[in-house]
Amino acid sequence: MWSYFGSHQTNYAAAYCTGLLLARRVNVKFGLDKDYEGNTTIDGADYNVEASGERKPFKALLDVGLTRTTTGARIFGALKGACDGGVDVPHKDRRFPGSKREEGEWVADPEVHRKYIFGGHVSEYMTKLQGADEEKYNRQFKRFVDAGIGAEDLEGLYEEVHKKIRADPVLKRDAMDLGSFKKRETAKPAEVETKRWRRAALSLQQRKDRIRQKLTSRGIPSIKAEIAAYHVQAKAAQGWGAATPAPKKPAAASTATPAADVDDGADGDDGEGDE
Repeated sequence: MWSYFGSHQTNYAAAYCTGLLLARRVNVKFGLDKDYEGNTTIDGADYNVEASGERKPFKALLDVGLTRTTTGARIFGALKGACDGGVDVPHKDRRFPGSKREEGEWVADPEVHRKYIFGGHVSEYMTKLQGADEEKYNRQFKRFVDAGIGAEDLEGLYEEVHKKIRADPVLKRDAMDLGSFKKRETAKPAEVETKRWRRAALSLQQRKDRIRQKLTSRGIPSIKAEIAAYHVQAKAAQGWGAATPAPKKPAAASTATPAADVDDGADGDDGEGDE
């Protein structure tokens, strides 16, 4: 499932480019970019990815969240871009721009849809605003004016964007790029030091060593060490004969180890069990 972040897109054409970029990146990641190139003829008609070969296409579900699903909404631009990019997203075409109900059935209009994909509606508004209010046009489309982009250049601009996305969808950002069309004063370092607010989890052996260090610092001997020493003494006592007293059982071992597991050596056994 993938979620649409439409609040960052300025128009339908930009939302389409976002969906196309997402689809091409996903296919490259899973090695499906050669098998499923998607729809390369952008004519506004509905397109659905069909399985071909041994591997099936990547399937995704559109999570609209609280976005209004009105006809021509930008969220469907992202949906169309993802489908044209080669991702299988189940959908219907009745909410694409230009679709309308006729005699109880929804009829799509690919020509109108294509116009929205290439920013034709924005181009029409730019032409209208420029003729009505030049000052407002220069203020609202300041970046276009500074870049020398006019209303008649939008379709070619988006065609070039589509080509670049398909050519290299995982293009790495330049070291001097900051994002949002900003530049860094110095190049981004290759390795960025990250802060860790929580202590890293310890392994089992590290936890045992930590407990052993605490016991040693407090002068508390290890119970396992006393038990091991007791068994060594018990074995040695068997070789000294009956006149030699058996070693004294450690106090720590008597409380931590059951009596059935530790033999005192009186019955002639070595305390280790039968072999």
